Amino acid sequence: MSTWLITGCSTGLGRALAETVLAQGHNAVVTARDVATVQEIAVRHPDTALALPLDVTVDEQVTEAVRAAEDHFGAVDVLVNNAGYGYRAAVEEGEDGAVHQLFDTHVFGTARTIKAVLPGMRARRSGTIVNLSSLGARVCPEGSGYYSAAKAAIEALTLSLRKEVAPLGITAMVVEPGLFRTDFAGRSLSQSAEPIADYAGTAGRRRKEHDTTHGTQPGDPARAAAALIEAVESGDPPYMLLLGNDASDGFRATLDALRGEVDAWETLSRSTDFDADPAEPR
Repeated sequence: MSTWLITGCSTGLGRALAETVLAQGHNAVVTARDVATVQEIAVRHPDTALALPLDVTVDEQVTEAVRAAEDHFGAVDVLVNNAGYGYRAAVEEGEDGAVHQLFDTHVFGTARTIKAVLPGMRARRSGTIVNLSSLGARVCPEGSGYYSAAKAAIEALTLSLRKEVAPLGITAMVVEPGLFRTDFAGRSLSQSAEPIADYAGTAGRRRKEHDTTHGTQPGDPARAAAALIEAVESGDPPYMLLLGNDASDGFRATLDALRGEVDAWETLSRSTDFDADPAEPR
């Protein structure tokens, strides 16, 4: 039995993961900004679930949640940074306050919880940190520049972290889901207040009033939760776990396109070093 601390459990993948972790006999610290939305989970699992309020943008709440988890269950074995929401806007449309809040939640919130659990994990020389990203970090669709940038930052942060903590017996990994049938494209999606007409054919097509994907996404949150747990328990979790056929297809298509550009511009790319001494062997 291991103890999982999961952020953003009120709906979607976070809630599905909490339910599956508990169903498999593990302990789960289920958190949400409004603890009332997850209290029912703890009531159904009085011995193995602990419901806590947690806004990852508030330092004191992060510190207190990790302390309470360690006091109650003895340790946090797996941290899952799932809390977050979507934000759609053309880059020019992005509102400073909304963008800062987005990065504070996704990037700095992730960093806060990581820093809070690492002392305990380092002391035990064990632990797993799972950071939720998105296929958006790879395909960067129109209207999702800020959201994609936040998720790309999480991926880079995680890769550096993975290299830093591996010698300490700790694993860090990224999960990159495609489209799942959650509330992400509904209640959990915000957007710029003032659209610019010139972007109607690009970013504008993905505004909430034009989005028809909500409720029809191909991904099953319960299956995603089971796959994530399987990866964590595999003994050798990958740096990046893709979830969904759309995630796998989109990732490969993006890699192929990027490789094509690298190949096309390779001669120019290689022309920028100082000229080698002709007398030196190449």
